[in-house]
Amino acid sequence: MFKKIFSSALFFFCLIGFSQDNLTLKIELTNSKYEIIKEGNAYLFNSETNQLIKIESIVDSHFLFTSLNKGNYNIQIQCKDFEDIDQKVTLNQNLNLKLVLSKISITELNEIVLKSEKKIFTNTNGNIKVDIASSLFEAVPNPMDLLSKLPGIQISGDKESISIVGKGNALIYIDNQKVGINDLNALSVEDIKTIEIIKNPSSKYEAEGKAVILITIKLSKKDGFETTISEVASFKKRFNNYLSINSSFKKNKTEIKTNFGYNLLNPWESIGNNFEIPNKNIDSDFIAESFTRRRQFILGGGIYHQINEDDYLSFNMSGKIQKDNDKNTTNSFISQINVQNNIETLNNNDENRNFLNSFINYNKKIKSLDAKLFTGFQYSNFYQKSNSVIQNNYNNTQFDLIQNRNQKFNVNVFSGRTDLEKSFKNEIKWEIGALYLSAEANTNFEVIDFISNNNEFTNYNFKEKNIAGYTQLSGKIKKLNYLIGIRTENTNIKGKYKIDDNLLINKNYTNFFPKFQIDIPIDSTKTISLNYAKSISRPNYSSTSQVSIYTNPFLVFSRNINLNPTISDEISGTFQFKNKSVKLNFFQSKDTVYFAFSFDSSINLISFNSINYAKESGFNLEFTLPFKQKFWTSTNNFNFILNKIEDKSAVFNESKPYLYYYSNHIFELPKEFDFSITGWGFTERKEGVFKRNSLFIMDLALSKTLLKNFDCTLSFNDVFRNMNFNENFTINDIASKGIYYTDTREISFSLRYKFGRIKDSNYQERNIDENSNRIR
Repeated sequence: MFKKIFSSALFFFCLIGFSQDNLTLKIELTNSKYEIIKEGNAYLFNSETNQLIKIESIVDSHFLFTSLNKGNYNIQIQCKDFEDIDQKVTLNQNLNLKLVLSKISITELNEIVLKSEKKIFTNTNGNIKVDIASSLFEAVPNPMDLLSKLPGIQISGDKESISIVGKGNALIYIDNQKVGINDLNALSVEDIKTIEIIKNPSSKYEAEGKAVILITIKLSKKDGFETTISEVASFKKRFNNYLSINSSFKKNKTEIKTNFGYNLLNPWESIGNNFEIPNKNIDSDFIAESFTRRRQFILGGGIYHQINEDDYLSFNMSGKIQKDNDKNTTNSFISQINVQNNIETLNNNDENRNFLNSFINYNKKIKSLDAKLFTGFQYSNFYQKSNSVIQNNYNNTQFDLIQNRNQKFNVNVFSGRTDLEKSFKNEIKWEIGALYLSAEANTNFEVIDFISNNNEFTNYNFKEKNIAGYTQLSGKIKKLNYLIGIRTENTNIKGKYKIDDNLLINKNYTNFFPKFQIDIPIDSTKTISLNYAKSISRPNYSSTSQVSIYTNPFLVFSRNINLNPTISDEISGTFQFKNKSVKLNFFQSKDTVYFAFSFDSSINLISFNSINYAKESGFNLEFTLPFKQKFWTSTNNFNFILNKIEDKSAVFNESKPYLYYYSNHIFELPKEFDFSITGWGFTERKEGVFKRNSLFIMDLALSKTLLKNFDCTLSFNDVFRNMNFNENFTINDIASKGIYYTDTREISFSLRYKFGRIKDSNYQERNIDENSNRIR
C-alpha cells in the first residue's frame, strides 16, 4: 500500500508545471582604468548546495551564463594579475553586471565599493558552514583535531567515531562524496576549503546517520603547479611533529594531485574505573596509563580528466601506514570474598594499521534526456596486526609472564553505484540511484596462556552484502520549497568460525527510509523549515572482529559480533531570522549502541564491550547566534538537551536537561595579526542510564602571514586541562564509576610555505562506498 501511495505522489509531483525561467547572467570586466579585461574564468555555484553549476571563459569581452533559474548564486572570478572576486548574486531576471578588478583588496561593483571579506562562520537554518582556507583553522595539523574545534562536533576518545551534539554519529562527505574515518585521516587540512555541519540532510545523503559533515576541497585556478609545505611542532606530555607536502599540477584538461605526510607522534592516554558487584561481594578499581610511539605515513594521489564540457573521468588512491609501539601499565586493586590483591600489569604491544582506498568514477551528461549519469567503483582495505606480551606482578613481588596475544584483522570492501539526475523545466528535479556492496572480514585471534597452558586460536569470518536503491523528488510550488524521497536497503550478513559448520550470525533484513523537507519563506529575512527523516546506524566492521585488549586479570575489552543496527525517527522545525536560527528537534531510536559490563563467574572475568540498549529518545532546543562588530567576529551555539537512555538490564536514574555551549571569537588585530579564543563545554549530564560530568574547554590561537608566502600560527589548546570524561552507570548488577584522561593540552607552532599556482582546476572525486565510514 505504501509503495502505491509513494508512486502516486511521485507521479503527481512530476506533473506539476511551471514555466522555465531560462534567465541569463552577463558579466563584463574592466581594470581600474576601465580598460576591458579579455582573459579570465568565472565559476558559478549554487549558494545553497555549493555545487559547481557552470564554468565560463571570457568570450567577446564578457562572461555569459544562459538557461539559469531564479535563485541565489555564488560567482568566483579569476583573472591573471588581478584580485579574485567571490560574489553572491540573486537572480530574479536577466542581469548585466560590470565589475572593476584591482590588484588591491577592493572590488568595485556597479559603482558600489565592496571590501573583500570572507565570513569564517555562516549559519543557514541551523546548518553551520566554516571557511577553513586562509583562517586560523588551517594551521591545525590534522582533520580530526580540526573537526573537534568546530561547533557541536564531538570526537570519541579513541578518535574512531565522530558525532554531532543532539544528533549522534555523523556521515562524512568530501565534495558531496561519502568517505570514512580512514579517508578523513588521509586528507590534508591544506586541501580543505570549507566544512559544513548539516543537521537535516536531504535524502540524497545515505540513510546511515542523522547528520552530515560536508567537506569541500579547494579548487586550483591556473595552469602550472602549486606546492604547499607545512610543519607543525606540538608539545603535549611529549613532543609530536607533523610534516606534509601537497602538490597539484594541471595542463589543459588534465589535473594531477598528490599529497604526502609523515608524522612522528607520542600520544598518551589514561583510564580508570571503580567496580562494585554487591551480589558477588566483589570490589575492584584500576588506573591504566598508555604511552605510544607512533609513526604515520599518509599518501594520496589522483588524476582528473575533463573529457568535454559535461563529462569527466577520474581516479584516486589514498592510504595510511601506521606503526605503534605501546607501553601500557595498569595498577589494580581487587577484593573478592575478603581476598585482596594489588596487581601491576605490563602490556607491551606492537601494532600495525594499514589502510588503502581507491576508486574510479565516470560522469556523463545524456543530452537527449537532459540528464546526468554517474557510475563509480570503489575498493577499500583495512589491515590490523598486533602482538602483545603481558606480565603481572601480584602484591609487589615479581613480574610473571602471563600471556602472549597475537591478533590479525583484515577487511575488504568492494562497491559499485550509479546515479541518475533529471531536471524538468518547472524546477522539479528527480533523482534515482542504486548501490551494490560486498564486504568480507577475517579475524585470527591467538592467545598463548603461560599460567593455565590452555592456548586458544580462533578464525572468524564475516560477510555482508548490501543492495540499496533510492529516489528523490524536489521542487518549488510558488515560494514553498519541498523535498520528498525514500531509500530502501537490503542487508544480508553471515558470520561463522572456520571450524564450525553452522552459521553463528545469519541476518537478512530490508528497511525503508523516507525523508521529507519543506521550507516556507515568510519574507526575505525569515524562513520556517520542517523535516522528517528515518535513518539507520550500522556497527563498524571492526565490531565483527574477535580482537580484545587485556587490561588486568579481572577485566578485558572485547568486541560484540551480535550488534544490531540502530533505527531512528526524527522530526524537527527551524526558524531562521537573517543569520540567526532556533531549532526544535525530537528523536526516538531503538537498539542504540553504548558500552556495558558483564561478569562471567565461571572464568571470574568482567567483559567491557558495546551492546544494544533498548531505546533512546530526546528533545533538543538549539540556538545559533553569530554577530560581527568591526574587528570582532563571534559565533555562538547553545543547545538545551533532554535525553533519555533506557534498558531493562541497566538501572534507570533520573533524566534532566543539560546545556551544550560553544563560543568562538576572532579578532582582526593591527599589523595583520589574527587572534582567536574558543570556549565550549557541557553542564552535568543525566541521561537515564548514564551520568556524565560537566566540561569547559578553552583554546587560543594567534596567526600572522610573513613575506606573503609564510603562514605562522601559535596555538594553546585545552588551556585549563579540563578534557577529562567521567561516566557512571549500573548494568548487569555491576556499578561502574569510570574516568578517561586525555592529552589534549597542547602548545603548537605551525609554519606553512606555498609556491606556484594552478589554473582552471575542476578536480573532484566521488566516494561511492556508502559504508566506508564503517571500515575501522
